Amino acid sequence: MVDPIKIEIDGRELEAKPGQMIIEVADDAGIYIPRFCYHKELSIAANCRMCLVEVEKAPKPMPACATPVGNGMKIHTASKQAVEAQKGTMEFLLINHPLDCPICDQGGECPLQDQALGYGKDVSRFTEKKRVVDDKDIGPLIATEMTRCIHCTCCVRFGQEIAGIMELGALGRGEDMKIGTYLSNSVDSEVSGNVIDLCPVGALTSKPYRFTARSWELVNHASISPHDCVGSNINVQSIRNVVKRVLPRENEQTNGSWLSDRDRYSYEGIHSEDRLQSPMIKQKGEWKQTDWQTALEFAANGIKENIARNGANQFGTLVAPTSTLEEFYLAQKLTRGLGSGNVDHRLRWADFSDDESAPLFPAAETKISDFDKLQAVVLIGSNIRKEQPLLALRLRKAYRNGAKIVAINTLDYEFNFTLHGKQIVAPSALSYAFARFAVALGEVKNRPVPDDIRNWAGNPEYISDALKDMAAPFAEAGDKAAIVLGAGAHSNADATIVRVIAQWISCCTRAGLNILPDANSAAGWIAGCLPHRGPANAKASVKGKNAAQMVSERLKSYLLFGVEPELDCLNSYRASNAMIDAEFVVSVTPFAGNAKQYSDVLLPMGTFAETSGSYVNANGLLQSTTGCIPPVGDARPGWKILRVLANRLDVAGFDYMSSEDCANEVNCDTSPPSCQPSEWRLPELVKKSKSRSQDLERINDVPLYRTDALVRRATALQQTSDNTPPQLMANPEDLSATEYIEGKAVNVRVNGLAVTLPLYADKRVPLGCAYIPSGTCVTAPLGEAGEVRIEAIDAAATANGDSLT
Repeated sequence: MVDPIKIEIDGRELEAKPGQMIIEVADDAGIYIPRFCYHKELSIAANCRMCLVEVEKAPKPMPACATPVGNGMKIHTASKQAVEAQKGTMEFLLINHPLDCPICDQGGECPLQDQALGYGKDVSRFTEKKRVVDDKDIGPLIATEMTRCIHCTCCVRFGQEIAGIMELGALGRGEDMKIGTYLSNSVDSEVSGNVIDLCPVGALTSKPYRFTARSWELVNHASISPHDCVGSNINVQSIRNVVKRVLPRENEQTNGSWLSDRDRYSYEGIHSEDRLQSPMIKQKGEWKQTDWQTALEFAANGIKENIARNGANQFGTLVAPTSTLEEFYLAQKLTRGLGSGNVDHRLRWADFSDDESAPLFPAAETKISDFDKLQAVVLIGSNIRKEQPLLALRLRKAYRNGAKIVAINTLDYEFNFTLHGKQIVAPSALSYAFARFAVALGEVKNRPVPDDIRNWAGNPEYISDALKDMAAPFAEAGDKAAIVLGAGAHSNADATIVRVIAQWISCCTRAGLNILPDANSAAGWIAGCLPHRGPANAKASVKGKNAAQMVSERLKSYLLFGVEPELDCLNSYRASNAMIDAEFVVSVTPFAGNAKQYSDVLLPMGTFAETSGSYVNANGLLQSTTGCIPPVGDARPGWKILRVLANRLDVAGFDYMSSEDCANEVNCDTSPPSCQPSEWRLPELVKKSKSRSQDLERINDVPLYRTDALVRRATALQQTSDNTPPQLMANPEDLSATEYIEGKAVNVRVNGLAVTLPLYADKRVPLGCAYIPSGTCVTAPLGEAGEVRIEAIDAAATANGDSLT
């Protein structure tokens, strides 16, 4: 072990590690040194020079951010020499800075403003004209005032080093230097909003927040983001009960210093025009606003009558995976209290055949804080950069430290790191490709592979040298390796096989198995919001149908909790029609949306910022929050609506006074469970023929900003490049024999269902496949996976059956 270095800062004796910079040691000791360009997660630039300090025996002031400590070093941060150097730097920085603090959104929380007060002069000696920099439109999320820029390059370094996509750069030198994008492009990274936090002046600010409030007016509320399984810590800032901004709250266990744009800007949906603000009931085909008592009585009577007429097994509850632990628990308790076991939150899962052997909840065995320390990673059905942006940042850091990352996916996704190897296959071949990877790994490690997995892999000739090269990093990485199963694995028809193979690889290599749950889905499992088990892994009092069965078998009545079936369910077509055909549907929802087309009662629910509750991340970290603002209009927190509805339905045990009472009743251990089964057998029921027709196979995923109801209503996010219009993309080779025109509309048929979409060629799509994203009203009628036929819109051609495939 290396002995610590002893140094002295402002008369205090301190210990430091070899290689540490002065500013790091000072920060750890709570000694303030002014700075603009320094950030602990970014490389050292030392270009603002604000952190100049006096180092004894040094010929001149030294930048604290770029000066490594030495044994016996004596440093003065507030000596006459240091302060004069800092004041001189501030004078230079202010030479070209505009005097527009009164109209700057950074005012009140601006490091330049604060440090100018301490190190600036009251009169400027500069009499020449200040420089002016033209502003560019870099997208719907970030507003620019580049005349204020002091060239700290934090935004440039963030994109290059952390985000992995260098969208901002410096042009010119000296006074002519400008920060901008290449050829006036927009900034499209899914974590781009972090440059707003990094900017020490008002050059980069939030465009949706711009000119809507002053920082000193805002009330700060600690909260948790509900959109992914990381459990990002956030500060929700409001004024007069309106959310104006969301900022990251540092927590190394979850989001570290950063925040995804989805978490940062989704608050816009809270106050969308589509917000449901009062209860509504449908009588004689007409919608009427009413009071809570009338609406709840109407809902309760409708459910009672339907169950009495059709039986409890014809009543089902679908719950959004963004719900809180308390809401999950009460939804399943209410459903089972009515005699039904039909309750589920796994809306986009396709294969449920391993339910009985599944662990307490799908978990990440690798700690989120350790993702950046991994040495080998395999991504299965995962577009991790868009699905879990903050985990992708940690993987990028691991990659920069030498980690080897490979992917087996159905689309050649663009990551923010370079893959060591990849297999891009059709959805129907995903499990086979993964099995071959497992066999290749067994050969590399000289370990026997279970017969079921080897047989599933097929002909030994499929085990190529490229596959062995992909598997090689796992042979030595041990517990520094990880297997990551993403949304594409969960929605795959062979999901159980993929999970079993992943479990064997984890056991074989000691790699962490990370089955990334959707949003707060871990809490849904723990709370027993499942058809096959109750809370805390207890035996279900009544077993029922899973989410896929509930929509395919078309029950007589439904309770929808935060769910928009036509957009949230894997088979959107069946889900939508199931609701339309149902005799009675109760929607507990923050938004009116399309719910009026199939619901009989609309009960307005508060969003995540308007209710208290608990979230469980992929590591089992339980985090609780309180409401940040009162619910909009007459909306109520979801757990309260379920409590009162249960009382109206005469279900016992709903005498809760707070959401904490609900959470305490769940009372279970949330530590990540082991995902290792007792034997490595593949379920017989999913084995099927590998043959298919000549039509294209659909690849179906949910775009980044279409994942849940709140994000879909965030105006700024909907204007980004990640929210592309619905379209069909196919491999150019599959289209080479056709006379298609790029971007021209065509008829698209899947399983006999048709929509009209523009057609594009994309090399990222594997041969024999067509990529059609879901989560939109346009593509919802196509349902889930299936065979895709592309037909010309020309009426005569369509009548003659002419197709492009």
